Amino acid sequence: MTGTWDPAATGVMRLPSGRLVRGRGLRHPLPEGPQPAFALYLLGRRPPEVGWQHRWLRWPDFWLPSDRHATAEALREALRRAGSERVEIACGGGRGRTGTALACLAVLDGVPGDQAVAYVREHYVKGAVETPWQRRFVRGFPQV
Repeated sequence: MTGTWDPAATGVMRLPSGRLVRGRGLRHPLPEGPQPAFALYLLGRRPPEVGWQHRWLRWPDFWLPSDRHATAEALREALRRAGSERVEIACGGGRGRTGTALACLAVLDGVPGDQAVAYVREHYVKGAVETPWQRRFVRGFPQV
């Protein structure tokens, strides 16, 4: 067990169950403090290697994940692991794809799909989930 995030740390969002997940943009420096134990990287191409466990989901900028089934499976794993580990979800800027994934985590954690984008915008970043098709994806999640 690695422990979870400090709830006051940059980018950390508390889910309704109390689990903490950090969202961030990979174009920004790694925040100070502990490293993640597990991360989901939402990028159009393979991310650079890191010193912790991670999964890469092919997800082009401003679009939706290439494999929705794999995305749902990875998000379920992230939610499960967030109960006892530091889980990070990241894309290039940390808003669109990351916000969409965080909203889907909120749905898995009990937030109704039609309220999940607002939840993430309130508890993570105001401009999270950038496109209409990302918002539709969240409303229909986890139907894959």
